[in-house]
Amino acid sequence: MSTKNPISWLTIKGFKSIKNLDRFPLRQLNVLIGANGVGKSNFVSYFRMLSEMVELRLQSWTTNQGSADRIVSFGVKETDKIQSFIKFGLNGYKFQLEPTVDGGFSFASESLYFEGVYYGEKWIPLGSGHKEAKLKEKSASKDSEADYCYSSIASWKVFHFHDTSDTAGVKRLGSLQDNEYLRPDASNLAAYLYRLSEEHPDVLDQIKKTIRLAIPFFDDFVLKPRKLKSEEEQIRLLWRQKDSDYSLWPSQLSDGSVRFICLVTALLQPDPPSTIIIDEPELGLHPYAITLLGSLLRSASKRMQIIVSTQSVPLVNEFDIDDLVIVELEDGGSILKRHEEEDFKIWLEEYSVGELWEKNILGGRPRK
Repeated sequence: MSTKNPISWLTIKGFKSIKNLDRFPLRQLNVLIGANGVGKSNFVSYFRMLSEMVELRLQSWTTNQGSADRIVSFGVKETDKIQSFIKFGLNGYKFQLEPTVDGGFSFASESLYFEGVYYGEKWIPLGSGHKEAKLKEKSASKDSEADYCYSSIASWKVFHFHDTSDTAGVKRLGSLQDNEYLRPDASNLAAYLYRLSEEHPDVLDQIKKTIRLAIPFFDDFVLKPRKLKSEEEQIRLLWRQKDSDYSLWPSQLSDGSVRFICLVTALLQPDPPSTIIIDEPELGLHPYAITLLGSLLRSASKRMQIIVSTQSVPLVNEFDIDDLVIVELEDGGSILKRHEEEDFKIWLEEYSVGELWEKNILGGRPRK
């Protein structure tokens, strides 16, 4: 049984604008579209909370959000708990979080689910009243239900490459040893690319070829570790442009170019997470780079599950209607739904998928 499973379906109730999402199915490629403020980013935020929660950082994440009152739907006076159940492979993870008087959360319940082929369904309660999840602690027993659940959830990664300021981690010196996996903000990009140059040079070549399609003047990375007085080896993301042997800094690339490099690396990584989630990856990209991004996302979805939210019509044009998840606001709560491409066969003879979205044929546009 695999310890890295994508998500089959999930239930979310009482989390931010998602008041009641029940057993919503996820496919290999899931492209969230909708107007501003309908809850696309809240859906992504749920996975950030889940990631922090299973790594025993729920209270810290809650504090950074402002308090539990800002996380439950319409505040604690209207919503007394967050409820969720996620199904993946033969396993599932269910929890209920109750706000506490100090602005944090406690677990009203936490349990594991196992769909046995021979023995039927099995529920494993992990207790109640605790402040941090017990899943990781229970997963110490290898090949247990808890191990399978934790390994799967821990393998789902939320990537966010929006920070490309001069102080962003991707532009600064970093430890060469921090290269086991690509971090969610790509702050260890140089170290990770160096590891690829040593262990997967073919993948690094493919990354560079793809980057050159969108950034024609880009020639190569300059990945040279340097030792500090502390003997720790560090590395910075340097690069060269064509017909030059001068090493340039990442600040000499546009913000959109830096983001595109991060996206290409995340989508072509050789040992990818089972599920990756990206919020508005088109930010700052040239229209041709957005077209390339669509192709990358489609190709990557054959190796991993993709959940991506977007506001870009050109990016939506790169997908089928079956790939889309329409997010709308009804009675103050986020509603997620899908369409079948067959129902729009006649429309697609005249219009692209993005044009159907622009014309509000698919929904997911601002309402008066």
